Amino acid sequence: MTARGYGIVLAAVGLLVAGFRFGYPDLAMLGAAAGVALGCAVGFASWRPRLGVDRVAEPDRVARGEAARMTLTVRNTSRLRAANLVASDRCGSRAVPVPLLRLRPGRDTTVGYPVPTSRRGIVAIGPLRVTRGDPLGLVTLARTYGELAEVWVHPRIHLLRAVPAGMARSLDGRVDKVPHGTITFDTLREYVIGDELRRVHWRSSAKVGELMVREQLDTSEPTIVVLLDDRAAAHPDLRDGTAESFETACEAAASIVAAAVREDIPVSLHLITDVVSGPYLDVLTQASLRPGDLAATLRRVRAQRLGDTLVFLTGPGGRDDLGAVSALRGPYSVVLAGLFGDRDGAPVSTGDGLIVIEAADGDEFAAAWDGVRGW
Repeated sequence: MTARGYGIVLAAVGLLVAGFRFGYPDLAMLGAAAGVALGCAVGFASWRPRLGVDRVAEPDRVARGEAARMTLTVRNTSRLRAANLVASDRCGSRAVPVPLLRLRPGRDTTVGYPVPTSRRGIVAIGPLRVTRGDPLGLVTLARTYGELAEVWVHPRIHLLRAVPAGMARSLDGRVDKVPHGTITFDTLREYVIGDELRRVHWRSSAKVGELMVREQLDTSEPTIVVLLDDRAAAHPDLRDGTAESFETACEAAASIVAAAVREDIPVSLHLITDVVSGPYLDVLTQASLRPGDLAATLRRVRAQRLGDTLVFLTGPGGRDDLGAVSALRGPYSVVLAGLFGDRDGAPVSTGDGLIVIEAADGDEFAAAWDGVRGW
């Protein structure tokens, strides 16, 4: 109900009461006309248009700052009436106007608009909100159409030319890559065409009833462990709900993962506050600051010995924790710490073989990473 509608209601009630109580039929007639107008307005606005809504994100996963576009197609699925509506589509925190003028039955209209990708995260799009009102402006009614869509804005990836080499190198300077491994038994899996018969584990195959193959791995193959500090205490400087040091740490983690994948080096991503599941870039897109226990995570990482190169990425609040991280130098041959957003702090001691990179942004981190000589 609009302000004009409330005024009509009050006028109708007042005119009807005055007309019947004091014997003025003209006033009663005016009150009845106002009531009829209000009833017609409600009936006009209550008509529900039949609309089909389709959304296509191109693409639905982008790096921060890259272009993404949403294409919205609205189709009038009714058979009799044309739609002449005011609509808007929700895109993140803003509303995008969608013109639906004289949309005849069976016809459709397509609207495209850019998706904001200036911040890492998931941009929720939709639903389409259609507002219908009567010609007198007494009543407006809003309905939603279509399902929600999402555009994943991944952290920006910076090119890292250097990668840790781990424990083993080939004669030509490249990392040894053993597809099936030759040293340590890892697991059993079902036989697939192309597997060597000498790797079949006959005893397990007899128990299971189908051929089982030994899967082995080379324990000297370099493995990178990325530990992202997502504790709220490690990134205390918030602006508009975002900590720039944490955004830079996410970009550094994404860059390391991308470099390891490019060089076919095993890599794993871990958070302080949660257990990681799913594609790593999606995990970094959803990562947010929470309370966490760094000591418990470090104990788990030490006990499991997940690789030979540990990269710890933290913010200003994690400067005092670098000593505890350097204690992992025993189970991990290389321990590197990335410290972001605290260039004015006291110098960090690099004792016990700890490599420290202090950077203000992702580009500076990439340059410092490529300059490390401690791999």
